[in-house]
Amino acid sequence: MTRTQQQQNEPKRNDQKQNAQKQNDRRRNDQKQNGRSAASAVQSVDRAVSVLEILARHGEAGVTEIADELDVHKSTAFRLLGVLENRGLVAQAKDRGKYYLGAGVLRLAGAAAVRLDISQEGVPVCRELADELGETVNIAVHDEDAAVNIMQARGTASVTAQNWLGRRTPLHATSSGKVLLAHMPPTLREGLLARSLPRFTEHTVTGAAALRAELEAVVEQGYGMTVEELELGLAAVAVPVRAHDGKVVGALSVSGPVYRLTPDRLPELAKRTVAAGSELSRRMGYAY
Repeated sequence: MTRTQQQQNEPKRNDQKQNAQKQNDRRRNDQKQNGRSAASAVQSVDRAVSVLEILARHGEAGVTEIADELDVHKSTAFRLLGVLENRGLVAQAKDRGKYYLGAGVLRLAGAAAVRLDISQEGVPVCRELADELGETVNIAVHDEDAAVNIMQARGTASVTAQNWLGRRTPLHATSSGKVLLAHMPPTLREGLLARSLPRFTEHTVTGAAALRAELEAVVEQGYGMTVEELELGLAAVAVPVRAHDGKVVGALSVSGPVYRLTPDRLPELAKRTVAAGSELSRRMGYAY
């Protein structure tokens, strides 16, 4: 290459270097902006929680008071309050301009309290039932598209049984799940049944029509059963647990291997589990 050609190509190389440098600068700026956005989002969540804590302490507070405690501008406090108000977590007393905790907080607290209450009240009931039957006893609650086991007691015959505590199990393939499904609001239940349901064994019921028939039977007879629908060799029976207002807030189940939970034994297990479920419901404030 001649010196003249090198001189002619030099501006092109410089342009390429400048373009590459600009692209690198843009990438670094984007990364910085993304980092700042993430940090800002976390800070906003932290401030929103702080607003709820301030209102919990004071009962009610104005925008200026909240801004002072958060050490932010009033406009920032006002925006935070606006978001929380839209979600029902705070409300405003129009005559005084003060804010206080809204019904949304009570709804969240109530959901948490139900789980705490059913776990605490269920301990003696589960322990007694597990001791009497010798099988594993669980309490499960509904969580989106699953049943979550929040309490467990093992009987003498289930020493080597697996631990179900904390596990999310499918609603359509477990006795607890079928009890929870059967007592859901119809719109929610139909939305879940409209999905493609996974098959875990050859015995898993996945058809919506067949499941609807089973759920109707659960409501009518007061309990639900599964035999090898989630796992081969596993059978279970479950009953509803009701809160003070009659709403089903959980399911009490007894599970064990099919060679012990035989067809002849399941009706007796169901009868005893129904009695235990009624006792736990009474402990939760439900009057039969």
